[in-house]
Amino acid sequence: MRKGIALLAALAVAAWLTACGTAENSNETAANYPSDDLDWTVAFGPGGGNDIMARTMVDIINEKGLYPGGKIVVQNREGGSGATGWGYLSRQEGSGYAISTTSGSFITTPLQANTGWTPKDFTPVGLFATDDTLFIVPGTSPITSWQQWVDFAKRKGTVAVGGIGTVNVDFIIHAILADTAGYQIDYVPFNEEGQMQTALLSGALDGMVSNPGSILGQVKANAVRPLLFSGKQPLPALPEVPTGESLGFAGLPSMPRGLILPPEAPQFAQEWWINTMKAVVATPEWQEYLKSNYLTEDLRWGADFGTFLTTTSDEFRRILTEKGVL
Repeated sequence: MRKGIALLAALAVAAWLTACGTAENSNETAANYPSDDLDWTVAFGPGGGNDIMARTMVDIINEKGLYPGGKIVVQNREGGSGATGWGYLSRQEGSGYAISTTSGSFITTPLQANTGWTPKDFTPVGLFATDDTLFIVPGTSPITSWQQWVDFAKRKGTVAVGGIGTVNVDFIIHAILADTAGYQIDYVPFNEEGQMQTALLSGALDGMVSNPGSILGQVKANAVRPLLFSGKQPLPALPEVPTGESLGFAGLPSMPRGLILPPEAPQFAQEWWINTMKAVVATPEWQEYLKSNYLTEDLRWGADFGTFLTTTSDEFRRILTEKGVL
């Protein structure tokens, strides 16, 4: 009996403490936020582009003393092309102490799978940069221009092209290029960059798309040859490579590098993070990160970032539906 009473008492105390904590959180205002540790989710494994960006941000925030609330704990919660990590964040509804960085999969994953969330469910902080792509052929190929590629593709009938993932930004770029230029593709998905580069160099692929940070070394070694850059402005490291827009391709998508809070996060938390990230992106350390990773700065804050995500998601859905993928 005494053990039972003790157990009930312990449960009552735990419930009371939980209630007190909830009350304290509910009473939090802009004046005392942040006042607790931050749970930062990376929806992919260590070492990838999303992970590097998140840890760069956290390093800058810590070095500049920009987060007074406590510790920032970064956790890799990979799986399901980001579904696991962003699903975890979506369950922290109403919290100002959970956060995550975004990538192209943040838009494409919920289009192809029943994730239980979509980009518009989250509280947008900001878009900081876009990760654009290079269209590549083998360095031994006689093709030296985009028009020569189009002529080759039309003569061959169907060309084998590669990208990372089955339904993502890489596939959409290939689909837009092929549909606009009038050739047919056999899209071959890969799980990682090394496999795709090997396939291209062995002749299994006719062409591929890749982010500059992943392929520039091979370009400089003349192992591969870039024919087109998907960014709106020429890539500073390869200014001679034409942009898609200069060749008549409008609206080529890019991988959005941004930051989100959980659904229904407090407005004061959203505003605090917008102001804080404006300070982060102004630092020399962040500008060096953009330069060394060949990212294009694209700043959109709060509702503007939310509109960008919704518009991009709608456009991706249209393209993927037309291609019979969805």
